[in-house]
Amino acid sequence: MRDGTARVGPRCEIFEMTTPTSAPTSTEDDGSTEAIVGQHPTERLMRIDRMRLLNVALLLALISLGLSWELWLAPLKGGTGALALKVLPLTLAIAGMLKHKLYTYRWVSLLIWLYFTEGVMRATSDTGLSQILAGIEVTLSAALFTACAVYIRLRLRVLPPKDKAGKGAAKADQTA
Repeated sequence: MRDGTARVGPRCEIFEMTTPTSAPTSTEDDGSTEAIVGQHPTERLMRIDRMRLLNVALLLALISLGLSWELWLAPLKGGTGALALKVLPLTLAIAGMLKHKLYTYRWVSLLIWLYFTEGVMRATSDTGLSQILAGIEVTLSAALFTACAVYIRLRLRVLPPKDKAGKGAAKADQTA
């Protein structure tokens, strides 16, 4: 570990811990995009990109629903619209999702349960348009959680490293 790398195991040898002086791993020279670590087939890369777009679309839909709900469609009676600030944490996730930051998808999948809970509470306690909007919020929250989970799973699934000197044939015989 003194040389700056640590091997976690045979399956996770593509991940390494580096010292702060090492160059960042990225697919572009400017470093604006986090590298999609691992060896993904082209089909999986396309699915990862589609899931990223779905996540961003669901996130933007949830942000716009929260803003329009609290400012125009069904604001609280006597309220100042300050409850619209509830979407502020969601806006912080947009840049990370666009840059394929796996950490962003992980914390959004945990944060989204607050919006799900608010939607369930308001769907059972409010009436009229607010109740319908709460149902839409519940649906969008559940869909965003599912999309984040699928994206994370796709990103973490990598091809196993190629075995050297016929070790792969022995493993194939054992599994068959």
